[in-house]
Amino acid sequence: MENAPARLLAEFVGTFALIFIGAGSIMTMAQWDPTGGALVGIAAAHGFVIAVMVSALGHISGGHFNPAVSTALLVTRKIKPVDWAAYVVVQLVGATVAALALTVLYDTVVKDATGLGTPSLAAGHTSGQGLLLEGILTFFLVFTVFAVAVDGRGAFKIVAGLPIGFVIFFDILMGGPMTGGAMNPARWFGPALVSGNWSNGWLYIVGPVVGGIIAALLYDVMILRRKEAAPA
Repeated sequence: MENAPARLLAEFVGTFALIFIGAGSIMTMAQWDPTGGALVGIAAAHGFVIAVMVSALGHISGGHFNPAVSTALLVTRKIKPVDWAAYVVVQLVGATVAALALTVLYDTVVKDATGLGTPSLAAGHTSGQGLLLEGILTFFLVFTVFAVAVDGRGAFKIVAGLPIGFVIFFDILMGGPMTGGAMNPARWFGPALVSGNWSNGWLYIVGPVVGGIIAALLYDVMILRRKEAAPA
């Protein structure tokens, strides 16, 4: 991996920021503002942190911060398997360190009530519904990543972080109450590991990874390859 220290540091910092700000916003709302406006604030926190981190660090590592995004790039041969493995490990470590940092900042009541912001399936919904929702939400995310960052005609060098952040924002507005709107195995893994809240964990891995792969393959086959095959 060329320039591995810088790229892995960027992935660590970006993933740390997502979990620290995203999960932290859930804990902050639970402690100081447990009102009906909490969902908008939580969605905005996730969306803004991703918009900033992708814009700030995308030119270094690609700004994945998400094993589902890295896996989507792997299956479309945009990154090498060794790079994928290194990225995923660093993303999971960054998420775990962020969750550990959150345990220092909040009291036990809030930590127990929120599970350190671990995404969870709402009562009254089946695991199948949660799996489908996480898959669809991640489809939107990865399709947008390919459109604005992977596709050479996209806006990566200028504003790629902004539309990606907007997708996170509107996905959580819709799906947050049902599953937490994780769209990211690392977003679940770090808080789950530190809090011990493993409930329905498989759907936060399978849903985002499958949804991301479908989005990546569709964009790669139907748009990128057609563009390359088009006559000059």
